[in-house]
Amino acid sequence: MATAATALPSELSLTRRQTCTSPQPRKSWAQATSAEKQSYLNAVLCLATKPSKLSVPTHSTLYDDFGYVHAQLSNPQKIHFEPSFLPWHRYFLQVYESALHSCGYTGIAMYWDWVADSSAPAQAAVFDPVLGFGGNGNDTTDNGGLPRIQNGPLRNLRPTYWNREVQPHWLSRDSAPGYPEFGVIEMFGYNYNQQVVDEVMAETVYDDFRRQLESRPHAAVHGGVGGGRGDMGLQDASPNDPLFFLHHAQVDRLWWIWQQQDPSTRTNAYNGFREDGQGPAATLDDVLPMLGLAPDGVVRDYMDVKGGTLCYTY
Repeated sequence: MATAATALPSELSLTRRQTCTSPQPRKSWAQATSAEKQSYLNAVLCLATKPSKLSVPTHSTLYDDFGYVHAQLSNPQKIHFEPSFLPWHRYFLQVYESALHSCGYTGIAMYWDWVADSSAPAQAAVFDPVLGFGGNGNDTTDNGGLPRIQNGPLRNLRPTYWNREVQPHWLSRDSAPGYPEFGVIEMFGYNYNQQVVDEVMAETVYDDFRRQLESRPHAAVHGGVGGGRGDMGLQDASPNDPLFFLHHAQVDRLWWIWQQQDPSTRTNAYNGFREDGQGPAATLDDVLPMLGLAPDGVVRDYMDVKGGTLCYTY
């Protein structure tokens, strides 16, 4: 029988906790020890050796499952441009953490604090060529015109999907360049600096906050890191790039900070309309689909990081 440390995502416990007495603190990649970083990266590589949890004939690994599920739920949109964007990705990140545990990682999810790195994103610790996720990609003759990352322990990862199409390729990035002579920071860093985040955090209504966070800094990081030909730049299969999960842990962290500004009101604040504003009103009973990667969740279980099925903090 699988232990708590090695449970596969489909075995993830969804039992509601009565209390959360010892929440685990998530830390930034820059604050992690070398041993913690190495363990995390080893587990990421291990995912590409684990069998798929899905009945999808076009791929066979647990690593590909995450890009596939995200892509399927992005067309038509079920996880972006609607209120469930934040709780769905919070749950998705929990499922990923469980998958890393099945590969021997004993730590907790980490985040990339791209606000702190916004003035020089390319120098961020997450792009370290030894204890990081590698740097930008370069065009090669063996990657179908996509810019394969050239260094780092993940350079030989080979995702199956490009957007929603079956197109095996080496992990790719096409980061937006900077133009110092014009004061333009690489990777669109000016779109997720402290001023921008402060403006987002000033929103007082959940769905207004969610829209600003999703469309401004969240989108800028995806586009800035991935570009037009990199895995992170394509919304559908962006989990192909393992940096996706550190990015979304930071998004989750900002949501948590916003909630903590008025916890009695904001912990369960949830409003708006589903299907990009065209569908029914959102409720805490809305389903968070996982397509077999893990049991479907319910929004109310993912509003409080120290309640429902969760027990962590920042």
